[in-house]
Amino acid sequence: MRKVSITEGEYYHVYNRGNNKRDIFLKEEDWARFLFLILFFQSSVPVHHVGKFVSRFVKHRVFDFSKKQKEKLIANRFVELNNFALMPNHFHLTVRNLTSDGLSKYMQRVLNAYTKYFNAKYGISGHLFQGPFQVVAIKDDRQLLHLSAYIHKNPCELKRWRKKEHIYPWSSYQDYLEPNRWDGLLAPEIILGQFENSAEYREFIKTSPAKEKFLEEFLFA
Repeated sequence: MRKVSITEGEYYHVYNRGNNKRDIFLKEEDWARFLFLILFFQSSVPVHHVGKFVSRFVKHRVFDFSKKQKEKLIANRFVELNNFALMPNHFHLTVRNLTSDGLSKYMQRVLNAYTKYFNAKYGISGHLFQGPFQVVAIKDDRQLLHLSAYIHKNPCELKRWRKKEHIYPWSSYQDYLEPNRWDGLLAPEIILGQFENSAEYREFIKTSPAKEKFLEEFLFA
């Protein structure tokens, strides 16, 4: 049983890593698949032919999803995705829980769908992730702001993306600085609304606490 009580209307840091710290994304299609799932599984509106959307994204950097379908999904969603970062062997999300069982339903859909896809593609069986997803309740605006910085700075751990995390393709950081690629499927307003502009937010990211300090102050204090 989870120690964290998941409440309607509240924000949560959600994360998990590969079993035995294994990589969970091996090819570009894998990254794109997981990205599609966290964006389009926010409601129970059925989505068919996921592979087609993923292939389109790999080639053209866009999910070919109709405006009407997207509006229906947003109108019926049970969670709201605020920011994210996908890393080779783990992921981080900030999610607002909109219904009593929304967060649990969302993560079950995403992780089950991705595990089934990954295991079938690579001919393996068993647990892809290291147990159930982990969740931390966000207590106030300050923690929410610093969590967004922590998530968006995660790609700094990758040598190739050091000091270039603002253009890392598998996080929402660029959507905070430039036009939001995902429209209403990503909801950054709760964060960006506390800054005058995107440049001020980027400066906040630069001056936010280092990873160890964040974890000590906000997660394990």
